[in-house]
Amino acid sequence: MAKRTYHRRSDEELIADLQEKLKSVENRMQAKTRTDAAVLKQLPKVSRQLRNFAQIATDNRRDDLSNMTIAFLAGLQRAAEEVREDASAKSRARREGTQL
Repeated sequence: MAKRTYHRRSDEELIADLQEKLKSVENRMQAKTRTDAAVLKQLPKVSRQLRNFAQIATDNRRDDLSNMTIAFLAGLQRAAEEVREDASAKSRARREGTQL
């Protein structure tokens, strides 16, 4: 039986790993503070239903409905990924004549 070899990580590797962990924690904290968390929680359910509908439409030779559904789903997911700015901050900026 061969002797097991161990690889000790360098300081740079440890720092890179810790920076990755820090980024993931910051992303989780940002996700918790989002005001649309309830909407994002329901998104996987809606996506699953829309994909099922698209498959049924394809099975029944309604590729037009299937394509529209898939395109809508792609737009929905893209819109859900972007972080929306606070609406009151936007209106305040418009009143003051500045842009965000």
